[in-house]
Amino acid sequence: MNFTWMAWTLPTALFFIAILTLIVSMAVWEYFSPGGNPRVGILRFETTRGDRLFVSLLGSAFIHLAWLGLVGPNLWWALALSVVYAIGVFRYV
Repeated sequence: MNFTWMAWTLPTALFFIAILTLIVSMAVWEYFSPGGNPRVGILRFETTRGDRLFVSLLGSAFIHLAWLGLVGPNLWWALALSVVYAIGVFRYV
């Protein structure tokens, strides 16, 4: 396969590996504990674990894009902020 169209740097590869790991982890979690325990959080509508994962990934993408635009290419603090955001989403949404 020819993957030269993509800039396959270590951070890029780690990004895709992390998302794949999250999706596989959620599938295993759903297998051992089916149903996802839907709940109503601060957004006032019912969400499952998959919904919360999607919201946290989408929000993390926006956090990183905003960080790139406002601060610069050093994304370690954006990563830390995204992890805190994801924990908050899984806890309160």
